[in-house]
Amino acid sequence: MTDVTPEQTRVLVVTAHPDDVDYGVAGSIARWTAEGIEVAYCIVTDGDAGGSDPSITRAEMAAQRREEQLKAASVVGVRQVEFLGYPDGRLTVSLELRRDISRVIRQFRPTRVITQNPIRDLRSMYGSHPDHTATGEATFCAVYPDARNEFAHPELVAAEGLAPHTVSEIWMLAPGGGDVTVDITDTFDRKMAALWAHVSQTAHLTDLEDRMRAWATAQAAAGNLPAGRLGESFVVLDTR
Repeated sequence: MTDVTPEQTRVLVVTAHPDDVDYGVAGSIARWTAEGIEVAYCIVTDGDAGGSDPSITRAEMAAQRREEQLKAASVVGVRQVEFLGYPDGRLTVSLELRRDISRVIRQFRPTRVITQNPIRDLRSMYGSHPDHTATGEATFCAVYPDARNEFAHPELVAAEGLAPHTVSEIWMLAPGGGDVTVDITDTFDRKMAALWAHVSQTAHLTDLEDRMRAWATAQAAAGNLPAGRLGESFVVLDTR
């Protein structure tokens, strides 16, 4: 399976926190935007629980992380970023969250939605942050059945005029290997630039580039890319 087909011209990435998208998929996004694919982000929480500086208020942290995400998005060619503003660390799979993600899907009308794994991975505590799994589950629910069903969240039609929309496929982040591995060798530097834009979260990580390169090397190997290549992996679901 190829990672880009002619009909895949709009991609929406839904993640829990500012910086999740850049750890997981920024290399692929940089490649796709360079190829003319339009990409938008939906960031669910405000990231206010990030960082460890007690002199910064949580409101200040949320504002800083929003600005960092906007800068990171611009590095990889993304102009549209929607922030849902849910509190960091307290996310649940509510009907309100499903509605809010459905709203963004109906507004942007993507062919592909990329999101996080809705199932806890017992081998990865960091990858199974409860905000991540809640975002993944709510996004899956928003893709099917909510966004395509005119009778789900009827206020989206009645009050906002947002017609239903059917997403063709979900790509789930799969750092352990999946159905598709995107070669990000030529865009890895832009992925790192996007990560470094999250100053509040990455400035102290002196080994970040080495870690990300090792991670991308392992994903490339799992996806059978040639030796020396770097990759990002996904599990793909047909949702038509």
